[in-house]
Amino acid sequence: MIKEFNINFTEKEISLIYQKVKDYPWDSIAELEAWSHGTNKGYLKELCNYWIKDFDWGNHEQELNKFSNFTTSVDGEEIHFIREKGSSPNSVPLLLMHGWPGSVVEFLDIIEKLTHPEKYGGNKKDSFDVIVPSLPGFGFSSKPSKPLGPRKMAEIFNKLMTKNLEYNNYIAQGGDWGATIANWLGYDHSKFCKAIHINCLTMRHPDGPQSDEEKKWQIRFDKDQIIQDGYRTQQATKPQTLSYGMMDSPVGIAAWIIEKMHAWSDLKDNNIESVYSKDKLLANIMIYVLTKTFDTATWIYYGRREEGGRFFPSNFKKVEIPTAAAIFPAEMSEWPPRSYVERIFNIKQWTEMPAGGHFAALEKPDLLVNDIKKFLRSLRYDPYDERGGQFSHLKF
Repeated sequence: MIKEFNINFTEKEISLIYQKVKDYPWDSIAELEAWSHGTNKGYLKELCNYWIKDFDWGNHEQELNKFSNFTTSVDGEEIHFIREKGSSPNSVPLLLMHGWPGSVVEFLDIIEKLTHPEKYGGNKKDSFDVIVPSLPGFGFSSKPSKPLGPRKMAEIFNKLMTKNLEYNNYIAQGGDWGATIANWLGYDHSKFCKAIHINCLTMRHPDGPQSDEEKKWQIRFDKDQIIQDGYRTQQATKPQTLSYGMMDSPVGIAAWIIEKMHAWSDLKDNNIESVYSKDKLLANIMIYVLTKTFDTATWIYYGRREEGGRFFPSNFKKVEIPTAAAIFPAEMSEWPPRSYVERIFNIKQWTEMPAGGHFAALEKPDLLVNDIKKFLRSLRYDPYDERGGQFSHLKF
């Protein structure tokens, strides 16, 4: 059963959060101002002052509720999703998936550009039916009883699309964990998931790097991860311990998330607000705080470790469905050489973007939207073929 869902937090819930932010003991935090030490205290304090004085969650709640929100049960998990129908009767179903520390907020500015391109100078025949779920344990979806990894989440989302929403087939897009889930959709569920578009590569080929170029990339990647790996190791091994310190501290959650938004984005002059407004940053943070899902959102790292980590199985077979790779220059970690990626996927589109980082839908929405639409057109015999039947006009 699919149920309509309305986001509606009480003034009491919101005011309790604001009070905790107001009462935060800033004087007890040592003065290490460099972002290299972690989240900059001066900036975080500035953000929190804005949070309690000027930020209006109600505006963002309205922005979320202007879309059609639903919940439905899949494998015992209550999954929240936004669903917006495209302008064309032949709109292609597109599953958009966020990662950590993101949320459905990432996609709010691109949903209409994908569902109603004619409103933005495009053609409605390029439209998609867009489905944007909150990952299990994230945001408005339910808390699992135990950690789930991305492979299991791919199974859940495939059932969401094919059984609950009754699509015969669909395309999947994602960055961060959304990209990982898309990888598993292509690997395990290619009967239904007919193409994937990813703007991050987290999975690895079990045979490892082969050429000198690939081996040099692996060395650079491993060196880069020495400084980056702290949060990932904690969340993949002892997430519950982290949760005790975070769940009662909105400022703590903000600091943990802001550090990644700063480190993984294409900033000018090291200024996080050269890319994101305070409102956009806080809207994403508030979803974690209001829904009390910071703890269960970290579990996906533990779940992936239990599933076998970032490597495909040793008996790996190439993902043969059409795959598009969108490479943004400030991605959190360097993409492997194309030769490596092509041993994993059937690459049909490879786009090296001029700007942008890890949170592509927030940073460079038009670049991402145009690349997704270009990919769809490349999959069609004729981008404006009006023959009936779901996906009858696609080369699948």
